[in-house]
Amino acid sequence: MKIAGAKVWLVEGVKYNWTLLKLWTDDGISGIGEATNWPGSPMVQATLQHLANILVGEDADRIDYLWTKAYRDFNWLGQAGPLLSAISAIDIALWDIKAKRAGMPVYQLLGGPYRTEIPLYANYWFLLGSGSPEDYYEQAKRMAAAGFRACKFDPFQHTSYRYGEHLSTNLELTEEQKRKAIERLQAVQAAVGPDFPIAIETHAMLNGPTAVEMAHRISQAGIRCMWYEEPAGPEYPDAIADIRRRIPIPVCVGERVHSRFQALPLLQKQATDYLMPDITRCGGISEMKKIAALAETFNVPIAPHNPNGPVSTIASAQVMASIPNFFLQEFMVQDVAWRDAILDRPLPVSNGVFRLDDRPGLGFDFIEAELERHPGVVTLREGFYV
Repeated sequence: MKIAGAKVWLVEGVKYNWTLLKLWTDDGISGIGEATNWPGSPMVQATLQHLANILVGEDADRIDYLWTKAYRDFNWLGQAGPLLSAISAIDIALWDIKAKRAGMPVYQLLGGPYRTEIPLYANYWFLLGSGSPEDYYEQAKRMAAAGFRACKFDPFQHTSYRYGEHLSTNLELTEEQKRKAIERLQAVQAAVGPDFPIAIETHAMLNGPTAVEMAHRISQAGIRCMWYEEPAGPEYPDAIADIRRRIPIPVCVGERVHSRFQALPLLQKQATDYLMPDITRCGGISEMKKIAALAETFNVPIAPHNPNGPVSTIASAQVMASIPNFFLQEFMVQDVAWRDAILDRPLPVSNGVFRLDDRPGLGFDFIEAELERHPGVVTLREGFYV
């Protein structure tokens, strides 16, 4: 069964483009994948199309071999970024093809399910309004009423995080920004109740002293903190470990960790309580499963990062069904109107849970005409990460 062709789409999402893939084989089986990453989605699109074209003629059953071949042949470009996103999409599509050929869901080929109901935590539930505590309060009440049992947001910036524009060049916060962050958190906690966990995003946009100070202020404010996300960037594993030891709330990192090779130092240094690999960045289904197994040896739960397109949600859920150390999966509550329309059936999400069934492969296909109705944004636009 040879790879016979590939098509890549750049599709407009809520704040950034989705990079989506279809692969097909010479015996007529197709699979879908996703390489969403940003900013720089046109670079990801070009890399994915180039790599997919090169793999035409290869045996589609040799998933791990093709992963390793792509990584070894192209890592002169580096071990992350567009290359790993392209590998991710191809890997996801190859698993879809293999499982369709086997007549079973991907999670069965990964060893069978620990669970088929995947609990989700809410992100992107806060896009309306000006970012005032009152706006967050009202939106948080609606989010919790929809059945979600945990949520995430960045209280330090409302919805835009550009260095030198929305963020200071030394990654410091003014006292007003610090106070407003606590007020937003308190408003959300009041809306959802004292036992409702809130993941606190920093986007690695705080310097070390500020990250430590704010963690203590968050704890003192009585916030039920699920985790403190990326208190420093992935290039600083020692600093992350140091911050974790100095603060009273849990730490979560991993969305910018591209492959098990980058995850290992964070785990060895005991830098994180939770690990959050992103299936469209870390190397796809194959690599997320390996990262989860690696994290299990350090007793660290997995909570996949997933502010992406719908294939990312589907593929992440398939892997999370198959691992013992799953915690929660991220989900975009507010999204573009066509998120479900580009698929042949809606995402099976209700009451904060993604429900897997026994359809072969990933269980979904694209409506290609709908993909083409929503082309990706390729010129700079305010509030959008091209």
